[in-house]
Amino acid sequence: MFFILKKIAYQLIILFGVVSIVFVLFNALSSDPSKLLVGQRTNAASLEQAKKALHLDEPVWKRYVLYLNDLSPIALISSSDAQSRNYEYYPIYKDNNTVWALKFPYLGRSYITKKKVSDMLLSALPGTLVLAFAAILFACFTGIALGVWAALRVQTWVDKCIVMFSVFGISMPSFFVALLIAYLFGYVWHALTGLEMMGSLLIYDPITGLPNVQLKNLILPTMALGIRPLAVITQLTRNAMLEILSQDYIRTAYAKGLSTYKVVINHALRNALNPVLTAVSGWLAELLAGSFFIEYIFAWKGIGKITVDALNNFDFPVVMGAVLLTAFIFIVISMLTELLYAQLDPRIKHS
Repeated sequence: MFFILKKIAYQLIILFGVVSIVFVLFNALSSDPSKLLVGQRTNAASLEQAKKALHLDEPVWKRYVLYLNDLSPIALISSSDAQSRNYEYYPIYKDNNTVWALKFPYLGRSYITKKKVSDMLLSALPGTLVLAFAAILFACFTGIALGVWAALRVQTWVDKCIVMFSVFGISMPSFFVALLIAYLFGYVWHALTGLEMMGSLLIYDPITGLPNVQLKNLILPTMALGIRPLAVITQLTRNAMLEILSQDYIRTAYAKGLSTYKVVINHALRNALNPVLTAVSGWLAELLAGSFFIEYIFAWKGIGKITVDALNNFDFPVVMGAVLLTAFIFIVISMLTELLYAQLDPRIKHS
């Protein structure tokens, strides 16, 4: 229990640091965000009202405290804030016009759409999750298969081609691979593949307004996002398999008359997957946080695309919310991975 509490406290400190850095950057990038909220052409009364809504009439330290109060699940809420920000909360203790309450973190409203940032991000989160999990599954199955094949055909042309492919996948930037895949499979070979250069998972019918699931639009961004972890998993699987295939118990298994399939699957591959599982847990968090340009290139509706669009429009609340949500997901996956390792290897608890 102490180990779990220690890890949770450590991750909370990291999250607090991310929140503080995001606040400082936001205030440094925009000296007067109220103009972005109401537009450049506005009257003095509207500008003053926007400044009050953003607490720009308060000193920086107070704005920072209010920002932490907005993000905290346990917060002090005034009646005016509850009305202006449309808080949904569960009261714990009430005192005059303020109340201590449980609430969902408030990330502000978009300058462009005026929608709550949390609603925008939560609507886009499923697209990012689907893409990330599809990419890691594609990387795992393909990478493990290629790694095993290369190890069984070591020093042959098959092994050399697979190693060259993995080096190419590791060294090439993801956005370049995405552009290349989109151009080749979505444009040059479109007649053969039937795939589009851009598209999201849900396409809404212009007449009925009902969503249609287009799984084929998932193929190209999955390939682009999964190419780097695929290359890493291929290398790890090949190296681990080569080391294990030279062990004495593998030769003993062959001497007992077991088939190559049983030796590879039941004995070698099972032990070779330990470093692969370590890489997969890290890459899953990486893919959730690093799919921004992939989503933008393929027009895939996810957190990455709306964040890039927000950057283009100087929509800072959306950018801030996306950074915080991505950091939170990364921290949660990292913490769960460490706890899982601790259960598999008790020595980690004492390190």
